[in-house]
Amino acid sequence: MAPAPSAVPARSLVETPAVAPMLFPRWRYGWVFAAVWLLFLVEPFEDALGNPDRALAVLGTASVVVFGLAYVLLWRRWQQGRSTGTLGASPREATFGIALLLALGAAVVPAAGASAANTLVFVCAYAAFAVSLRVAGVIVVLVTGGLLVAARLVPGWGGVTGTAAGTVLASVAVYGVSRMISRGRELAVAQQDLARLAVAEERSRFSRDLHDLLGHSLTVITLKAELAGRLMDLDPARAAAEVADVERLARTALTDVRAALEGFREVTLATELAGARQALAAAGIEADLPGAVDEVPGELAELFGWVVREGVTNVVRHSGARHCRVELTAASVAVSDDGTGPRPGAGDGHGLSGLADRARSAGGTLTVGRSAEGGFRVEVAVGQP
Repeated sequence: MAPAPSAVPARSLVETPAVAPMLFPRWRYGWVFAAVWLLFLVEPFEDALGNPDRALAVLGTASVVVFGLAYVLLWRRWQQGRSTGTLGASPREATFGIALLLALGAAVVPAAGASAANTLVFVCAYAAFAVSLRVAGVIVVLVTGGLLVAARLVPGWGGVTGTAAGTVLASVAVYGVSRMISRGRELAVAQQDLARLAVAEERSRFSRDLHDLLGHSLTVITLKAELAGRLMDLDPARAAAEVADVERLARTALTDVRAALEGFREVTLATELAGARQALAAAGIEADLPGAVDEVPGELAELFGWVVREGVTNVVRHSGARHCRVELTAASVAVSDDGTGPRPGAGDGHGLSGLADRARSAGGTLTVGRSAEGGFRVEVAVGQP
């Protein structure tokens, strides 16, 4: 069954998309995450600064400082992509960043010696969040392999085996953090998409309800106004009564619209049958309506009420019928007439499409076709009696 309008308040749905960004706010100070790891550059900085060759000392310390700044900026550049929903760097940016860090790290080697290998940890960490897992894995293997070879072949570099192990661990940790951020962003985007879909569905439901509410009420008002105009000279008392009915129906329609806006509109089968009797009488159509609705389960009463409303509205508006029958069972409801019969595209109207949606929601089917009297018939059946 289609959900009652009060089930999903439109205001809450419109506000829902704002929730997702709150779950994963932009990191205004995201650079701090990268800056913390610059502590690993303290050793190469001190070694470069203490180099007896002052030219190498200046070159080495400057290279360490520029290296640290470059790493933070590259991280920040990657992180800023979150504001546009595109995490990660482009292949060109990633290649440039890795090449820049390698060049700056190489410039530290003459002044700092083996401790300059610490810069390779940052190279692998950058690769872990800037490029694909496969490419980052290749870079980590090459770097750690190179460090292990250097530990055996280059005098004084024996201690870099620990750096190699740290490089692998740091790369795995950074990769995990970057993917966690990516998944968080994807979740936020998915929540926004779901919220937008919910808003679209709520708008569709509301427009369908408004069409069904006003379509019926305005049709009856029009018929009664026409009848009052014809009776104005022939039977002023009857005309006055019809005008009073028009006023009452207009007020009822206004109340229904207000209730729909507030999300509390409820259609009942008994009420719609009473309204159908009045509408058919105003149109001069003989009505054959069920006298009781007790056999209809409560969960189907609203759906069947919508069927009666839409079906009778169509009879009054389009059929040119002289007789209308509403057939009711515990699992089905049908509205038929002896009018002009189905027209081309009769099943494509907004009201009937709304009924089809309601029927599907309740696990039922909508059938539209010719009645036994040669007119039009609309039926909704749900399950078995």
